[in-house]
Amino acid sequence: MIRRGFESDRPNWIIQLPQVEETWGLELQTLEGHSSSVQSVAFSPDGRLLASGSRDKIVRLWDTVTGALQQTLEGHSNWIESVAFSPDGRLLASGSTDKIIRLWETAIGALQQTLKGHSDVIWSVTFSPDGRLLASGSGDETIRLWDTATDGLQ
Repeated sequence: MIRRGFESDRPNWIIQLPQVEETWGLELQTLEGHSSSVQSVAFSPDGRLLASGSRDKIVRLWDTVTGALQQTLEGHSNWIESVAFSPDGRLLASGSTDKIIRLWETAIGALQQTLKGHSDVIWSVTFSPDGRLLASGSGDETIRLWDTATDGLQ
């Protein structure tokens, strides 16, 4: 559309036009690194990191500006179905088909807590607005609320 709009203004001495895609996409970058399908993605509150959880049993943290891999978080024994950042961005929760929730320190990629209690796949995890509680939804037909400071079930 833009190219056609200015085509009549092209100087006569320009004989060959540069190769330009017919349509311009909105995609900024493609992040590659997982060896299986990506099940869940989440932005950090400040937008600087993107977390991805995959069927390769790995959580990856990416720099959203450069696309560079920042952390590789390993510990789940099965597919990761959900990831969520705490409101301050300090923690990342990951829920898996291994029935376990793991809480990671995003700055150093260290496992902080392991939360067990569900008897089926954990499909969804999310933090409360103040970050004190973590909610998890499971195939066991329950929603559990966890106190992130004490590792306890509410």
